Amino acid sequence: MRQFFKYVLATLVGLVLFGVVSLVVLLGITAAAVSSDKSVTVAQDSVLEIRLDRPVAERSIDERLPVLGGDVSLGLENIRASIKRAKTDDDIKGIFLNVELVQAGRASLEEIRDALLDFKKSGKFIVSYADAQSEGSYYLASVADKIYLNPLGTLEFNGISSETMYYKNLFEKAGIDAQIFRVGSFKSAVEPFFRDSMSDSARLQTTSFLTSLNDFMLARVAASRQIAPARLKVINDSTLVHNAADAKRFGLVTDLGYYDQALDYMKSKVGVAKDKKLSLIGLGEYESAGDDEDGSTSGNRIAVIYADGDIVTGKGGNSSVGSTRFAEAIRQARLDDKVKAVVLRVNSPGGSSLASDIIYREVALTKEVKPIICSMADIAASGGYMIAMACDTIVAQPTTITGSIGVFGVLPNIQPLLRDKLGITTDRVTTGKFSDFPTITRPLSAFEKQQFQNEVNRIYADFTTKAALGRHMPVERLRHFASGRVWSGTEAKERGLVDVLGSFDDALRIAARRAKLKTDDYRIQHLPRQKGMLESLFSTFGEEARLRMVQKEMGPLYPLYQQYRTLSTMQGVQARMPFEMSIR
Repeated sequence: MRQFFKYVLATLVGLVLFGVVSLVVLLGITAAAVSSDKSVTVAQDSVLEIRLDRPVAERSIDERLPVLGGDVSLGLENIRASIKRAKTDDDIKGIFLNVELVQAGRASLEEIRDALLDFKKSGKFIVSYADAQSEGSYYLASVADKIYLNPLGTLEFNGISSETMYYKNLFEKAGIDAQIFRVGSFKSAVEPFFRDSMSDSARLQTTSFLTSLNDFMLARVAASRQIAPARLKVINDSTLVHNAADAKRFGLVTDLGYYDQALDYMKSKVGVAKDKKLSLIGLGEYESAGDDEDGSTSGNRIAVIYADGDIVTGKGGNSSVGSTRFAEAIRQARLDDKVKAVVLRVNSPGGSSLASDIIYREVALTKEVKPIICSMADIAASGGYMIAMACDTIVAQPTTITGSIGVFGVLPNIQPLLRDKLGITTDRVTTGKFSDFPTITRPLSAFEKQQFQNEVNRIYADFTTKAALGRHMPVERLRHFASGRVWSGTEAKERGLVDVLGSFDDALRIAARRAKLKTDDYRIQHLPRQKGMLESLFSTFGEEARLRMVQKEMGPLYPLYQQYRTLSTMQGVQARMPFEMSIR
């Protein structure tokens, strides 16, 4: 009887907890729905405030619910659209850049900066303020008419660097033998598994594209701040800026002042008294105040397909490019008669070579029936380049990371770990000599290693042959630029790996021109479909919620866990960038 009451009590407690959770969820959904229905109007003499205090992704993601929390990011497409709209909005008199640490890639910064420069053509002002400023946020602020820096603040202006972690010693201590198969002297994605430092080829390519990125950004800052490029390079290379006073002395900022002083300056620009409140409207509010329509009533469409994240087999998720899901999206655009052209927006370091090839096939089929233009974002490398190379035209930012045309495979042998560290041995029965191939519980034989390497060679030959076909160059010339080497957008353009240096808008204009569409004769169709609120809610309770807990618990060690997860999910031959490259 006692056991019976125990189970009854447990059931009642479970029902109560379920009811509480359900109520919280219901209140969250209701609150989110109510808040989304609130209308926002833009007051006269307003200033658009741009705070980039969340990660910048290709498309905005907001999976937050009250109490439960969730992931949230700013969409690059939304930021660009808001700045573009503000340019012609009579109620917006200027832009206030309130940015310090920007979580965005170099090409994303370039897209936002280009939009800000275009905004300035309207004659409206841009004012920037920061207590402390990273190099990325200063790159945006450098376009401003007035750049305020807190008198006790700091400004980072010392160039960019890249850091890679190596796991050779860790693997040796753990008893893991990483069996490596690759093609190309520059395929450094696997180096962390068998080296403890960069190879000469990896250092060469990294130095090359980092120098290209830094030189381009310095040239742009020099033009905006009217500082001689050679002088600015000395300031950058020698780290002459240590504090706010240095930043002012060398002309990087215009004023040393506080937040209230930046507000007072903007009040004077819009004709608001100092004792009155300045009307600031944030990006989210301004987006809500806008019209959902793009201004065109045309039945013509240009489909924009966002490939953002690692390329994986299957459907994938919001942060990955699933071969099934993206092949369906491209196929949908190809078979839709209303879609006259396609822009493939790629922001991916690559991933599964099989998944990449599945998407490549759909791109190639689409090219046969309608224009398809690739717009490369922060990174479009290896598998990310593979899905782009069949497009009619490839557009990249000078600061895009691309290339890395190569493949590799990693098969760990954990027999030493099991036997020597854990005291576990294995035995097997097979019906054939190689029935257990591939396996991670014993080393591969010389014959098995050769078979694995042959497969890597075959996929590399297929990759480079198709790339040469798409780039209209002899395959031997293409392979001279391949071997897994990474290039900046500028370097890739010089070698014929991309066609045009430009922005997403440039890719869109090319697509419209190829489809013979006028500017006001088409609408944008965004693919693939993003998750709705309920889908995001359920995912919050699942894997993503677990990862957020792990991230909170591990703190600065979380990147190591991420790399472990990436390694553990690698299936088959990979076409991807060095799998962890931190550029700052």
